[in-house]
Amino acid sequence: MIILKTIAATQQFIVAEKQTGKTIGFVPTMGALHAGHISLVQQAKSETNLVVVSIFVNPTQFNDPKDLEKYPVTIEADTEKLIAAGVDVLFLPSVAEMYPNAASRQMDYDLGYIDTVLEAAARPGHFKGVALVVKKLLDIVTPHKLYMGQKDYQQLQVVRKLIADFDLDIELVSCPIIREPDGLAMSSRNVRLTDEYRIAATELSKALFHLKKDIANQTLPAARATAQHHLNSHPLIDVVYLEIVNGHALVPINHVNEATNIAALLAAKVGGVHLLDNIILKP
Repeated sequence: MIILKTIAATQQFIVAEKQTGKTIGFVPTMGALHAGHISLVQQAKSETNLVVVSIFVNPTQFNDPKDLEKYPVTIEADTEKLIAAGVDVLFLPSVAEMYPNAASRQMDYDLGYIDTVLEAAARPGHFKGVALVVKKLLDIVTPHKLYMGQKDYQQLQVVRKLIADFDLDIELVSCPIIREPDGLAMSSRNVRLTDEYRIAATELSKALFHLKKDIANQTLPAARATAQHHLNSHPLIDVVYLEIVNGHALVPINHVNEATNIAALLAAKVGGVHLLDNIILKP
């Protein structure tokens, strides 16, 4: 595996590889890698000739400096996992490399409605920071295919909109959530859960799985209310939101026939740790 730390070296390498006819698969990450990340790598390896993974803890998407400080940094372990997974290139830039000046931390881009709801409502500026860094990374790596996980569902739709709005010739590949044996969605944040809260966190996926079953016999609002009540009754879970939405626009819906894509999106605080999960109700 080649490790590149500068934008210039990475761009030069990618251009040379493309000239040989290789297709580029790209997996952007913030490190603290787990099996969910590796599943993205595996899919990229099966569909492209050369796989690039980036590790960059992006400061512009953290509206709480304390959250940035708590984010786990495990570069050595991450590097070993990527080598074992057969990654071709690790792009490992510094903050100074990605943001050399104040102007480089700005992007005049309006995300519209999806930057006002759900995660965005509680974390103003978060998705602008995501859009900024993803656009920078895509301009550097210029992949044919971009692989991202379904767990960060709203982020996935932000990137989908970014690719469309900038008319980028990149295919966004949404990869399914990888879960622990007990159903908990894999996340770098899970390591912050104590044993007691770790057990409580499994109720999130259980609620979503039951919700999907319930819509066979209940209206969407009724199924949502049942799942919400189940989670609200748990003393260790603080629900931030549970919404059933149009899968791309993220607009709340009440009837199955209102959209071709329907997803139930959930966020909750468990032991002070912000956890996300979701389930596709209608592809």
